[in-house]
Amino acid sequence: MATLIVKDVTLTFGGLNALSNLNMEIKPGLIVSVIGPNGAGKTSLLNCISGFYHPTSGKITYGDKDLTHASPHQVTNLGIARAFQNIELFSGLSVIDNLMLARHTKLNYNLLQAAVYFGKAAREEAKNRAFVEDVIDFMELEPYRKRMVGNLAYGVQKRVEVARALTLAPQLLLLDEPMAGMNIEEKEDMVRFIMDIRQERGISVVLVEHDLGVVMDISDEIFVLDFGVLIGSGTPEEVAANPKIIEAYIGEE
Repeated sequence: MATLIVKDVTLTFGGLNALSNLNMEIKPGLIVSVIGPNGAGKTSLLNCISGFYHPTSGKITYGDKDLTHASPHQVTNLGIARAFQNIELFSGLSVIDNLMLARHTKLNYNLLQAAVYFGKAAREEAKNRAFVEDVIDFMELEPYRKRMVGNLAYGVQKRVEVARALTLAPQLLLLDEPMAGMNIEEKEDMVRFIMDIRQERGISVVLVEHDLGVVMDISDEIFVLDFGVLIGSGTPEEVAANPKIIEAYIGEE
């Protein structure tokens, strides 16, 4: 597992800085939350890390690998996966088909072997099916495995979105508001899954979330953005006592 370093990153759209000289170091084995008011640049940061955006200036590294200008599939191959705020699943496919499709980058056979489908191709499919079934069991999706994703409740779809990212066997998981739109019970389930992802599967988690109660309960470290600028970081206790962060959220008296 590697350390993710964001160094002097600026992201500009026209004359607007979505991120400004941002510096972060995310150590492995932690649950790290990125918080801030709407428009603070949280999703833009995840987009830069995952290769959907490329910084205007600055550098992003993961271990000894430079992610600054990497494409999304290159980032994925380096062990970083992402679940999106807006569900990015194939609504007309079943849960298991969505997860098997996400796993296609791990298939290791050529076109001829796939056409004949015996030997190596069959073994690869079986191995990847077993991995997907393990993720389904871990995320408690067994009752839904053959159901069409578009017919599932919203909270279950969000769980499938996280499961899709887990099928890529990441070392670092980026979660963009995984609890948005959920009721209290669904949030409690998702919190439990996030904690188990770190504890049982050894995956580092970077979490963007608006529910400050959840953030304070499960985070090892918190980074706070405001208008693309890092205004504070530290443990939940340190962040809660930072006057600049309090001002950004509730205003100055």
